[in-house]
Amino acid sequence: MVSSFEIVKCHGSGNDFILVDTTRDSMLSAVDWSAFARVACSRTEGIGSDGVLLIVRDERGYYGMDMLNPDGTHAQMCGNGIRAVARMAAERGYLGEGVLFSGGRDFKVAHESPIAYDIETFSVEIPIMRWSDSFAFFREGESFVGRPIKELHADICFTALSLGNPHLVARVEHIDMELLKSWGEAVIGLRELFPEGVNVSMYEVLSPTKIFVATYERGAGITLSCGTAMTASATAAALLGYVESGERIEVINRGGKVFCTPRIGSTIVTRLEGNATFEWWGEATFGDGHFSYSKQRVTGEQEQWQRFVKDINR
Repeated sequence: MVSSFEIVKCHGSGNDFILVDTTRDSMLSAVDWSAFARVACSRTEGIGSDGVLLIVRDERGYYGMDMLNPDGTHAQMCGNGIRAVARMAAERGYLGEGVLFSGGRDFKVAHESPIAYDIETFSVEIPIMRWSDSFAFFREGESFVGRPIKELHADICFTALSLGNPHLVARVEHIDMELLKSWGEAVIGLRELFPEGVNVSMYEVLSPTKIFVATYERGAGITLSCGTAMTASATAAALLGYVESGERIEVINRGGKVFCTPRIGSTIVTRLEGNATFEWWGEATFGDGHFSYSKQRVTGEQEQWQRFVKDINR
C-alpha cells in the first residue's frame, strides 16, 4: 500500500529528524515505519536525517513519541527529538497534561522562553537511573560512576546511566573524535557488557557551569548532538563533583547548545532545555517500493538557529 503524509524536517541542537503526526490518519498505522526510516534517513538517497519521529497515541489517550534510528531500529528515548514532538503536540492541542510518553515512560515537557532570539524552546524532565539491565556489569541497586572499563580504555573512567536508553559517558581533558568513534564501534561487539548496545559520549569540563559533549549514538553513529547524551554527561559531571547539583549547566555540542539542570538526591531528575526548530514542511509518499517527497514550505527558522550557532562559536 502506498501512503502519502505530511512531514516536517526539524532539529534539536543540530540533531535532525523527520517528524510525522500519525494520529491524524488511522491509515498510517499500516506504514512500515522501520522501512521508511531506512530510506528517508539516508543522506544520499533520501531526505537525510538522524532519525524519524512519530507522534503516536496510547490507550490512555496520551500522546507520545516513537523514534526510529536510521537503521530502522526503535529508540527508547531521544532528548532532542522529544522537544520537537512537544512543540508539534503543543501547537496541535495535544498537551493538556503536559506529558509525553516514550519507551514506556512518561516525561514532563514544557514550552520555555527562547534560548536565543525568537527560537522556539522546550524542556523535558528526564528521570535517570544509576543502574539498568542494559549494562551486564550492573547488579540491581549498584551504580557505576567514574570507573574504568578495560575493554575500552585502561586510564579513562566511565559513568553508566539509563535515561530510558543506555548511556556510557567519560570525562576527558580534550575531545578526541577518532577515539570516540573507536569506542562507539567497539561497544557493538561487546554484547557481554552491553547487551542492548549503548550510546557513548565524551565530555570536557570548560567551567563549573559549562561542559562540551560529543556522542556516538547507538544505531546512528556520530551525530552533531544527542539530547539524552548531553543530559547524561551533565548528570555524570554532577555525580563526580565537576558541576553542582541544581545548577543550570550550559552544554555545548557540535550542533549548538542546550541547558541541563541535574538534581541529585535519592532520585535523579535532570531537566533538558533547548531548541525545537522546524526547518520545512512537506509531503512524503511511501510504500510498495516507492519513496518520494516534496518541500512545500520553508519556515526560515534555520537561519535564526545558524545565527545563534555562529554567536556561540565566536
